[in-house]
Amino acid sequence: MGKSNRKDSEGQYVALSYAHLKSEAWRSLSGAAVKVWFELHTRFNGGNNGNVRLSLNEAVKALGISKGTAQRAFLDLEEKGFIALHNQGNWYHRRAHEWRLTTKRMQSPKGVQVATNDWVHWRAKTKGGPPEYPSPSPMGPPRNPKPLSGSTREPVRADSKPRLGTHVGH
Repeated sequence: MGKSNRKDSEGQYVALSYAHLKSEAWRSLSGAAVKVWFELHTRFNGGNNGNVRLSLNEAVKALGISKGTAQRAFLDLEEKGFIALHNQGNWYHRRAHEWRLTTKRMQSPKGVQVATNDWVHWRAKTKGGPPEYPSPSPMGPPRNPKPLSGSTREPVRADSKPRLGTHVGH
């Protein structure tokens, strides 16, 4: 559809590719992080990437989430590579952080920089090894060690003495 056929009532939109939607990073985001990501994109006008402003308080009011949830959402988005802090805000001068959306190109004094799409390289952390081996031991379940002493037919048991208050005769 060419520019002449577009309706102005359609407005801006965010294109999400299947690669984006099916990525491990996107699927691991919380619902609040997705809401914050969309809110940041509503503030992107096509030429202000790196200067997209959204404060914690604005996110709380606009999205109906708590401050703690909003803060975790920003950290989640930054950790997984969907946004990057471009200019740090200042509480005393009442300036919000300025964010760079990694899915969009950015205009800089050096020219146009392509989208970095840092989220593509994010992988979930696993315990005990790379994602190919999620269990610590790829060899199988551990076996019980052989007893060093004692009978192999009967386990050794301690003599149990009756406790006070049990089996007391009158």
